[in-house]
Amino acid sequence: MLNFTIRRLILSIPTLLFISLVIFMLLQLAPGDPMAQVPLTVPPEVKQKMREALGLGAPIHVQYFKWLYQFFVVEPSVFIDFLTNKSFLFGWLPDTHFSMTIDSVTGELVQKQRVISWQTRSPVMDIVMQRMPQTLWVVGLSYVVGILIAIPIGIYSAYRHYSLFDQAGTFVTMVGFSIPPFFTGPLLIVIFSVSLGWLPSIYDTTLIVDSWATFKIQLMQMIMPVMVLALQTTAQISRYMRSAMLDNLNQDYVRTARAKGLKESVVIMVHVLRNSMIPVVTVIALGMPAIFGGAIITENVFKVNGIGQLLLTALFANDLPMVMTLTFIFAILIVLFNLIADILYGVLDPRIRYD
Repeated sequence: MLNFTIRRLILSIPTLLFISLVIFMLLQLAPGDPMAQVPLTVPPEVKQKMREALGLGAPIHVQYFKWLYQFFVVEPSVFIDFLTNKSFLFGWLPDTHFSMTIDSVTGELVQKQRVISWQTRSPVMDIVMQRMPQTLWVVGLSYVVGILIAIPIGIYSAYRHYSLFDQAGTFVTMVGFSIPPFFTGPLLIVIFSVSLGWLPSIYDTTLIVDSWATFKIQLMQMIMPVMVLALQTTAQISRYMRSAMLDNLNQDYVRTARAKGLKESVVIMVHVLRNSMIPVVTVIALGMPAIFGGAIITENVFKVNGIGQLLLTALFANDLPMVMTLTFIFAILIVLFNLIADILYGVLDPRIRYD
């Protein structure tokens, strides 16, 4: 298993480099001008200097390799500096645009520019880290809630297939699949905020949870966005869980376990569930990057100041460094969780061996 993991990590390097090149070239073809938001009173020569400061005057291949260096060298050094709290090593301070390193030849301090957002003129990773807690609170919690609801529903629906519970679960999952979040979000706002007045319609991202009262406010404002996202997660995973359980319930090893006199709960929850989790693990693992990617529609409906809204704002503002960085982070997470899913296959099924 260790050799397989190392081999997959090594093979993921050229894959991610190719993905970064494709993303970079596609964004270069995108229309728009980063100087479009600059006031018309700014002289053309000043705009030209601003372009040069952003690195737009360099050839495309130079811009690409510069971004690679900033993302894989400068930003990790800043993060290590933040974790170790040793500013004398990298000279990092929050919200600074540069990282200070010591040249190995001359011994002098050298400034290395970080990935800077064209829209805010701030480091991209600082903005991402500011938005990440809101996304994890809402999208991450909704994913966990969806999984915790979907797996029991899928198990019981398969065990009591074609029963009233199974038919009701099928109806709910079809509704979850069919209705998009841009419909369920405003619908919940109309019902629970406008008509009943029970829940706030706008998510307050400035709220600081430091007491029981603020915790209740945080919980109340999270209910509707979590409900919208958890409905889709529950609908998807419960159907996979039900289908996998039905496939395994008719296998010979299940009849053998029952013939040995094992309790029905042991047969279902130990033998059948473990083998049924293999396809479900794939769905769950591939959905994990979406937690960090945020939910663009839901975050905009409820005004959640998260990663999804950040990506949408960057696209409208033609902020290519922000879009490039966020998209590549999503690609890294997809490759990483694919690897985690493959490793879990071997844990769940002893027949699967990679070495």
